[in-house]
Amino acid sequence: MKQHSKKSLFLLAGIVLTVAVILIAEPPIGSMMQKRKLPPTQKDATMKPIAEYLKDAYTTGMPKVVKSEEEWKIILSPETYTVTREAGTERAFCGAFYDHKKEGIYLCVCCDLPLFASTSKFDSGTGWPSFFQPLKKEHIAEKVDLSYGMRRVEVNCARCDSHLGHVFDDGPRPTGLRYCMNSESLKFIPGEIPAKF
Repeated sequence: MKQHSKKSLFLLAGIVLTVAVILIAEPPIGSMMQKRKLPPTQKDATMKPIAEYLKDAYTTGMPKVVKSEEEWKIILSPETYTVTREAGTERAFCGAFYDHKKEGIYLCVCCDLPLFASTSKFDSGTGWPSFFQPLKKEHIAEKVDLSYGMRRVEVNCARCDSHLGHVFDDGPRPTGLRYCMNSESLKFIPGEIPAKF
């Protein structure tokens, strides 16, 4: 009986010693996960106040954001990469922002440049988020798009050349324009929009 108890005691001591060595040698799982750097997705936002995004955009002189295709593929989800870097189009009535009604601003998903305010958003009935004007004309770049046998005006981010969508001349007053954007190209920051920016 005593011999059996000694064996159990040695076995238990061995298990405790093994666990102690593992805990000392390896950092806890939580700390390992904190050190691990995960690529951001298109919906991640640092959530600074809207005024800070606007101030940054208007005071930095808007230097170009340039990355290799490999870098964009790491940063963006496959869907977002297809839309923003390959000029793809998401399906109508499927994007996160086509029926979105919260107050705030919409940023470029690739470089955080402020593009549109919720105050210029309207329901176009097309299934894509639509705006009658950008926050600042200089924040978008336009070029003629002759793909699919049509003549359209493509809209890109002026800072990183991300494809955003197209602009049409069938929008509401006061501009008569409809900036038809892809939700995959946008990031939303909720909050009150300053009277002047």
